[in-house]
Amino acid sequence: MSTTAVPLRPVAKGSLTRLWVGIAVVALAAGGLAWAGQQGVAPSPAAFLTQNSHADGVVTTESGLQYKVLSEGTGASPTTTDVALVGYKGALLDGTVFDENPQAAMPIDGVVPGFSEGLQKMKKGGQYRLWIPPQLGYGDQAAGPIPAGSVLVFDVTLHDYKSKAELMQRMQQQQQMQGAAPHPGN
Repeated sequence: MSTTAVPLRPVAKGSLTRLWVGIAVVALAAGGLAWAGQQGVAPSPAAFLTQNSHADGVVTTESGLQYKVLSEGTGASPTTTDVALVGYKGALLDGTVFDENPQAAMPIDGVVPGFSEGLQKMKKGGQYRLWIPPQLGYGDQAAGPIPAGSVLVFDVTLHDYKSKAELMQRMQQQQQMQGAAPHPGN
């Protein structure tokens, strides 16, 4: 049996070096593109809250709620038995606004736990920014335009609050006055 030899041309001096340099350049470029692509990705909720906890003026409660006093109010704070009149703007970490109302009545015990806790820290006329972690918001459930696992960011103004008992008493008084008012044509 015979073997046919194929002549190989000699490799030019420095060709292997250029090949390895080219591979290194491609690897560095790929790494740079991967890093640049990650810069546009939002941090995880836990990573954001950890980083945010070190920002000036941010207070983290035992439950994990974070807040910053933008303007301190006066007087006492509402409790879970109160109804608050608030102005608010709710957004996601990327700035997407999902709800906004300049004046809304809200029972303190009828909102997500983080919002309730934040309202109970405020005083009349106060303005706070709240960062509500997922476990104090909607958790692993999506809620309309709010994706599951979202940190909720609220700018809140506490205009006023009244106890539920006081509001019920006022409603009863109004009903009594309307019932006692003479009807036209009688």
